[in-house]
Amino acid sequence: MKTFLFGTFLLFVGFPGRQHYQTIQFDISKILNARPVSTLKNNHITKWTTGIDGGGLGDGYLTLSAALFNGDKAPHALPDNPIFAATAGRPEIKLHYSNSDSVHNQTCNIKGADSVSFTVPQRRYKAVYLALTSSEGPSQLHIRLTYKTGAVVKDFSLPDYYDDIKPGNATFSYLAHDLAKWGNNNNMTEKDHHNIDVLKVETDSAQTLESISIVKEKAGYLVFWGAAGNLQ
Repeated sequence: MKTFLFGTFLLFVGFPGRQHYQTIQFDISKILNARPVSTLKNNHITKWTTGIDGGGLGDGYLTLSAALFNGDKAPHALPDNPIFAATAGRPEIKLHYSNSDSVHNQTCNIKGADSVSFTVPQRRYKAVYLALTSSEGPSQLHIRLTYKTGAVVKDFSLPDYYDDIKPGNATFSYLAHDLAKWGNNNNMTEKDHHNIDVLKVETDSAQTLESISIVKEKAGYLVFWGAAGNLQ
């Protein structure tokens, strides 16, 4: 896989013999408002501050290095590398946590009914992919795709992050599967079975996409981890 840097977004180009696509990693830095991942830097764990459940107060994730330093045995932790390789169901996706960063926000968390929006490089896309978790039950989402010619809204039910995705699901896939979670003192509260899901949203490849909005209904607690788009 070759990686090229263009301004504020990354373009990934597949090698011959593998899936042919071009993927842009979307810049969502302006809407990040939470740190749900504990990281390790210079033999010091920076603990998560706004978690993945309990309305942000319950639990968080750890990077693998942080979990091992914490003394956890064979932990089901997030990989140290926040770039998740492409699979048959989704492109490569980069998240916003890093062991080298103990300051900046990592995710956009939404409690209750609310919405967030972000712009994308104005291109024609085959599909966009949103890395998400819903806790405290599923989250009903309305994804607004704004094109130069107008907007389209698509509705989805994001499953709770404890629920597994059935094989062959064309809408949802895993970014990370079977994760543990840790409490307020970086104590492991559950050893496995939690997921970060990827929602695939089909786009109108004949139209230029300008922005994406995620509108959430009241039920569920949503964490938005990252986003990417496959170019037309």
